[in-house]
Amino acid sequence: MKWQGRRGSSNVRTSSGGGGKMVGSGIGGIIIAGILWLVFGVNPMTALQTGQAVTGGGSSDTSTEVATSTDRDTQFVKVVLADTEEVWHQIFNEAGSTYKEPSLILFNGQVSSACGSASAATGPFYCPADQTVYLDKSFFVEMSQNLGITGDKQGSSDEGNEGKAGDFAQAYVIAHEVGHHVQTLLGISQQVNEASRQVTRAEANKLSVLQELQADCFAGVWAQRNQERVQFLEAGDIDEAINAASQIGDDRLAKASGGAVVPDNFTHGTSQQRVQWFTRGLESGSVQSCDTFSGAL
Repeated sequence: MKWQGRRGSSNVRTSSGGGGKMVGSGIGGIIIAGILWLVFGVNPMTALQTGQAVTGGGSSDTSTEVATSTDRDTQFVKVVLADTEEVWHQIFNEAGSTYKEPSLILFNGQVSSACGSASAATGPFYCPADQTVYLDKSFFVEMSQNLGITGDKQGSSDEGNEGKAGDFAQAYVIAHEVGHHVQTLLGISQQVNEASRQVTRAEANKLSVLQELQADCFAGVWAQRNQERVQFLEAGDIDEAINAASQIGDDRLAKASGGAVVPDNFTHGTSQQRVQWFTRGLESGSVQSCDTFSGAL
């Protein structure tokens, strides 16, 4: 993956760690189903079936500072986040809307967010309450050592660490979390949360799967649109992302842990589903193609 020489986001910060208290509530506001239909082509029946007021809120109590590190991982994350900003600004502008950029906090070991505390074991996550992506820098090492997500490029550039195997798999993870931010801006996450309170746990898990698969699709949309913009992909990059999506499917993770594969417990989707929806977004480059809630799984 070619990433050096492009703008880095100013929205990346580093965390000094923090405690574990939950923080505040009250973002407020309602997203109307018709807006999703007119602006982004989301089926209005889908929106109405999972409609909800925005919940959660408050600001993080994590002590942070603007990331100024020159280490490779930090710079890589800043460039990838900037790439997502460029693409989503373009998509929202095309729809006559305005994209609000998320923050991204890099932490080591433990962090406190507006959604509660988390550790490296949590993995990357997005907190809608403070509209921030949280990423432990050790996760990329875990991707390689424990999940086998490294990529396999032959003959790609390695000058200045460009084209490093696994780069695009890492970018896919960041783009997936930014996809959750897009869902928050569209009101989709809030709708899912409200609907989940009114159904059984198994049904709520199914809604979670649909939400996660849509974030995979949004990651694919980003990749396609960013390729059009800066031609950043190298041979083997797409295979890296597909491998990553496959490795973190609920069914595969359940088998790897020695547990039973119980579909009612799935919250992110099977390996096949995750690959399918990432690929759909990648091939279409269109947000409208990512309506996982229509039942077309």
